[in-house]
Amino acid sequence: MEIPLIGVLPEIEIPFLGDLPQIMPRAPTPPAAVIPQRTAGDMAVDAARTKLGSDYSYGAVGPDSFDCSGLVQWSYEQAGVELPRTSYDQLAAGTPVPLDELRPGDMVSFYGGSHSALYAGDGKVIHASTYGTGVTTSPLSSMPVTGARRF
Repeated sequence: MEIPLIGVLPEIEIPFLGDLPQIMPRAPTPPAAVIPQRTAGDMAVDAARTKLGSDYSYGAVGPDSFDCSGLVQWSYEQAGVELPRTSYDQLAAGTPVPLDELRPGDMVSFYGGSHSALYAGDGKVIHASTYGTGVTTSPLSSMPVTGARRF
């Protein structure tokens, strides 16, 4: 007499793994793009660049002619930041910045505080130079630096 086996499974065919569809691992999700935030200084430099070639006029605050501190003040005004009017007052405002840490938009003061310019990057400043030259770009090293401020 043959005893039936309880719970025995019928024979099944196990497929060869090479016959199964391959499941490919997912590619890693790339990190989200980081959009750099534009600073007020970046916006001020962009505004000043639009005035390259404008006339110099003592006491002028734009929009067609400027003196040095008038250009700095006007440029920051376009970025929504209110600055003092004169180069001496601009040097007394803001946060002091070492020259080796300058970023675009930092105000650089020259000649004992009597001349203001905006650092444009790459060792250059944008400033309202003088009569006949107007708003121009110059090497930072072309004038004696007194200090720099960040607003």
